[in-house]
Amino acid sequence: MTHPYARELGDFLRARRSRLRPHDVGLEPGGRRKVTGLRREELALLAGLSTDYYQRMEQGREVRPSDDVLDALAGALGLDEEERRHLFTLAHAARRPMPARVDHGPERVPGRTRRLLRVMDTPAVVLGRHLDLLAWNPMAEALLGDPGDYPPDRLNMLLLMFDDTLTGERSCPDWERQALDYIGMMRAAVATDPTHPRATAIVGELSIRSAEFRRLWARHDVRESVSGTKTFRVPEVGDIVLDWDTYPLPGSPGPVMLVFTAEPGSADADRLQLLASLHATRSALADRNSF
Repeated sequence: MTHPYARELGDFLRARRSRLRPHDVGLEPGGRRKVTGLRREELALLAGLSTDYYQRMEQGREVRPSDDVLDALAGALGLDEEERRHLFTLAHAARRPMPARVDHGPERVPGRTRRLLRVMDTPAVVLGRHLDLLAWNPMAEALLGDPGDYPPDRLNMLLLMFDDTLTGERSCPDWERQALDYIGMMRAAVATDPTHPRATAIVGELSIRSAEFRRLWARHDVRESVSGTKTFRVPEVGDIVLDWDTYPLPGSPGPVMLVFTAEPGSADADRLQLLASLHATRSALADRNSF
């Protein structure tokens, strides 16, 4: 049976090799090529490895590369620091015996974290290691909609992003970048436990029903902790542009808090506060009508 980390390592190397072109590394393209990226033998030559050895790595066969070999591969592939860490994480894990069965119980959000969410005056959610939505505050509900409208097992940022009923979001100019950030976070999570049933279920489902997901997942991008900017299209108040950042919570690997903020005094901050007021008014009316 192929070691799960060795298989993940092979997939990562293959994706990074296909990203390079001969001219990127000073090679002449020459003749007709069957592959768009570098050939295995070209990458092996650049890294100072035999083609057979490198091929076995890509195939996930029993190969335990030394750190010197990993350094050479990282240089040949032009990996950035985050990608290099990912390469070493996978390779070091592949050197160890097959992992024993581990507890895959539900993730918990501590009570103090839920209290923090309630007092925050900006949208914030807690995401599990596989991007499950574990907790949120009223400001997040105003911005993102009521998560309670979805079954618990569908409350996952990747599943929601690729939900065919929510395709309107894909008209946003930054949709693909946002999807790649979430996919990169999932890739980092998979690197810590490639056989986790939740990751297997989410990636498996999306790979079957979304060609778009398959294309982006095949890039094998990885993000450990990300930040960025996202435009929310809210009919009631207009577009709101917010910065977002992730903050790890205790536990390794553990949940992260995803927080959206606007520049104080900006038009986006004003729109966000207006949206929060409208949501609070609607919630109060709903509570009154329920009696």
